[in-house]
Amino acid sequence: MVDVSAFTEGGEGQATMAQYLLKPDWLLPKISDSISFDHGSLACCGLGPSFGALHRMEVTALDTVLITGLGPVGLGGVINAVYRGARVIAVDGQPWRAQRALDLGAEVALVPDDTTPETIRDLTDGKGVHKALDCSGNVAAHRLCIDATRRRGQVAFVGECSDETSIRISPDMIRKGLTLVGSWHYNHRDAEAILRIIEERPTVMDQLISHTFPMTDVQQAFELQSTGDCAKVLLHPWETS
Repeated sequence: MVDVSAFTEGGEGQATMAQYLLKPDWLLPKISDSISFDHGSLACCGLGPSFGALHRMEVTALDTVLITGLGPVGLGGVINAVYRGARVIAVDGQPWRAQRALDLGAEVALVPDDTTPETIRDLTDGKGVHKALDCSGNVAAHRLCIDATRRRGQVAFVGECSDETSIRISPDMIRKGLTLVGSWHYNHRDAEAILRIIEERPTVMDQLISHTFPMTDVQQAFELQSTGDCAKVLLHPWETS
């Protein structure tokens, strides 16, 4: 049965683990012949979520940006921030992913512990980062982003989370003057700009994709993903093991 829910009001359709998908034409930007399908897929849950957040915060080469959570979306955030010329401090509990963030251009990558807030202050002359981006959906990471951002700084959240995060109105919002924003994904009008990054940085995209599997090895792919010792894991729907 053909899935048509994406064409109905409020519908999102099914996910992408299939050989064919039916989607509205406005959701399907054309990609250059010089961009592989593997690289093109990174415009979605790779570079896409952080692109919208960093664009909204107007990140530039004058900024130091903290990025928490270095899964595929967070590593995509490192790529986007470095592309904008920003200095990046990356944080994740998985040493493999912290190292990959360094490979992608982060200046510092930290495995979080009780000293992380102080370390970030030391790296920013005691002031804190200009902007922070949480890609983890972890409450402790939310607070790290808020606490590590300097006065009148900005914090964006792209990691999905249903838990409650404590935001203190007076010290966080009034006295510190922080701007807190949420960003679900990029706007489809941004597709051209995202694809330009992908086209200009093919070797970087190769580093964002750490593993590929044929569809028949989907179980192995999920098991690897659950370890955290990977970046973006792709399925090739037409290949068999």
